[in-house]
Amino acid sequence: MAMFQALNISATGMTAQRLRMDILSENIANVKTTRTEDGSPYVRKNVIFQEKDGTTSFQAALTAQLKLNHNYIGSGVKVTSIIEDTETPMNVVYEPSHPDADENGYVSYPNVNPVTEMTDLIDASRAYEANITAFNATKAMALKALEIGT
Repeated sequence: MAMFQALNISATGMTAQRLRMDILSENIANVKTTRTEDGSPYVRKNVIFQEKDGTTSFQAALTAQLKLNHNYIGSGVKVTSIIEDTETPMNVVYEPSHPDADENGYVSYPNVNPVTEMTDLIDASRAYEANITAFNATKAMALKALEIGT
């Protein structure tokens, strides 16, 4: 049963990181979008993760592991929400000839920094690869256990 749980945990991590990569790609694609359907500039999006069952805090799980209490078994990760980054200011540029310029000639560009997005994209890609490695290692152990039994 623990083998299937390990596979499930890796699979939830891959699913969450894939969605994160999709959102990061959307941010990069909209780096110059000054007008969305509602007329405002595109706003950067972030993905929020949480443990799948959500009942154990990170502190409790870490404490259990540090005390070598192996009764705690994780259940994977899930995406709880996709939020807009309202804390990072928009990039305001003076372009009086731009169709979306305000009365003073300033255009609000999205609060997307391509360098930050690419760094986060590399991070998400590496996390995805780590989950693939864990998945494949678990699968190899299960196959080896089946070989031993024969």
